[in-house]
Amino acid sequence: MTDNVSTISPVRRWTLLTLRVLVIIASIVLIVFISDDTFRNISFLADKTYMEVQWWICMFFLFDFFTEWIFARKKWRYLATHFMLFVVSIPYLNLIEYYDIHLSCEMSYLIRFMPLVRAAYALFIIMLSLSNNKISSMFVCYIVLLVSTIYFFSLVFFIEEHYVNPDVGSFWSALWWAFMNTTTIGCYISPVTPTGKVIAVILSAEGLMLFPVFTVYLTNVITRGNLNGAVGEEMS
Repeated sequence: MTDNVSTISPVRRWTLLTLRVLVIIASIVLIVFISDDTFRNISFLADKTYMEVQWWICMFFLFDFFTEWIFARKKWRYLATHFMLFVVSIPYLNLIEYYDIHLSCEMSYLIRFMPLVRAAYALFIIMLSLSNNKISSMFVCYIVLLVSTIYFFSLVFFIEEHYVNPDVGSFWSALWWAFMNTTTIGCYISPVTPTGKVIAVILSAEGLMLFPVFTVYLTNVITRGNLNGAVGEEMS
């Protein structure tokens, strides 16, 4: 685990928090570019603006990674436990383009989302740092993870299915399909491509794993409320 920002000097604490907020903002910029290209059916590899923005954002992610490494008390432990953050911050698309590496459209599209893993980590750390209630912080992170996964997979599903599946006429159909599969209720839309079928399994599995978290959280909130009420009655 990285050092808790509340246990280090104020300058380092605010530096790390600022960097993490900027990581989230940069990731939102990437999401906007990815969504816009998807909706307009534009090849991101041909979009020089996106490729340049993605390059500089990945460079910032690497800068953030090494800054946190410098601030870490146990540097070797930080490298061992956070190495994947370095891996997902590498600008793979730019390297693929530079070395003229040929990948399938599906693989290239999925690689676009790798830097966003960095944002998920930053959000999780920020929530833990700013909240005294760890359960509430983790609940918010679960919500963000759930919503993000539904949105990202709906984009991939739309790209894969909208030309070959007559039921997927718009992105909103793909989004509805992703949401209904996550709830495990199911949808009138059936995937016809291998990628769509794999996504259906992943979303259903995610729903089975994450939705019980809501039940546990609500139970915890109600239990704490009842305990506080009982303590208040005893004191009065």
